[in-house]
Amino acid sequence: MLNEMGGPPRRPLELRRTVNSAAGGARRLDWILICAVLGLCVMGALLVWAATLPGDGGDPMESTEHLTRHLAHMGVALVVGLAVASIDYRTVRAYAPLVYLFTLVGLVLVLTPLGAVINGSRGWIVVAGLQYQPSELMKVGLIMVLATLLAEPRDGETRPMSRDVLFCLLVLVAPLALVALQPDLGTALVLGAIFLGMLVLSGASVIWVTGMVACGALAVAAVWVFDLLEPYQMQRVATLMDPAADPQGAGYNSAQALIAVGSGGFEGTGLFQGEQTHGRFVPEQHTDFVFTVAGEELGFLGAVAVIALIATVLWRILRIARACDLPYPRMVCIGVATWFGFQSFVNIGMCLGVMPVTGIPLPFVSYGGTAILANMLALGLVLGVNSRDRGFE
Repeated sequence: MLNEMGGPPRRPLELRRTVNSAAGGARRLDWILICAVLGLCVMGALLVWAATLPGDGGDPMESTEHLTRHLAHMGVALVVGLAVASIDYRTVRAYAPLVYLFTLVGLVLVLTPLGAVINGSRGWIVVAGLQYQPSELMKVGLIMVLATLLAEPRDGETRPMSRDVLFCLLVLVAPLALVALQPDLGTALVLGAIFLGMLVLSGASVIWVTGMVACGALAVAAVWVFDLLEPYQMQRVATLMDPAADPQGAGYNSAQALIAVGSGGFEGTGLFQGEQTHGRFVPEQHTDFVFTVAGEELGFLGAVAVIALIATVLWRILRIARACDLPYPRMVCIGVATWFGFQSFVNIGMCLGVMPVTGIPLPFVSYGGTAILANMLALGLVLGVNSRDRGFE
């Protein structure tokens, strides 16, 4: 049958279905979550720009290069995250072992001559000037594999059994040991927190949960008693107990961070106007201590805005997890929420002097290519869960 012009028949119904399908997919996205993440990214770009502005006599191009790279990292990561969100989470789930093995191989390679030492930790692979940090992507791989193991109770059971927990422990031990060898205590703590958070909320036996907490406490005690920490790590813990003990040595970072945050007052000194930030008194301010820029230049209001956006991200992810009818997507969301929540707490806590200084970034805010890519990948996993029928397997 031909239309009036003699051409092939039109198919308005199929076109309408395609448009409606695309519109429906967009409506199923959690736009509050997306807007909160974009808000953090915008604030992060401004704070990184402010943190890298040169002091007196500095090169203004340095700040421009950092900002340009940061925006490029965010752009690429956002595209990758949205691409993951567009794929059925069941398809992504099938590749969980490959993602885990890929990142595990990366953790092995950083301990070889291919690895590069940056800030005292051999945690990067540098190729053609590009830096890649496998431990950041391991957080994604670990969540995917743990969710797979904890979401498949067998023999009619409704919760993970002992063999499932044991498999999860085996999955955790290898990356945990490799990260500890770098050494990267901060990332090791994040991996442990992800495991414990997912285990607790998976419905595993109280005996296993209590045992894991007890083992963690014993491990911390053993590290302290047998002096297994590096000297600089011991100094950081001692500084937490008494920040004023060595303000020019081990306690310098914490002392300067507190001065920067405290000098902002309620409204802040104004963006690009912070004396502590402009004078480069706080080390690594565009990465680990980026929250101090918000505290100084945007004041209490700006710092609360950052925390409120992070809280919104966690709230929406946990809301998605609660709405899931199936264990795997729910466990993915719980793992991502645990990761973002724990890492944000530690990062902001060390800027406020209530946590020891560890080299972990503030999600979606700190400068760092691999970190922002890992954050966006995790966001893509959560959005992929939310944009599909959660009651269908």
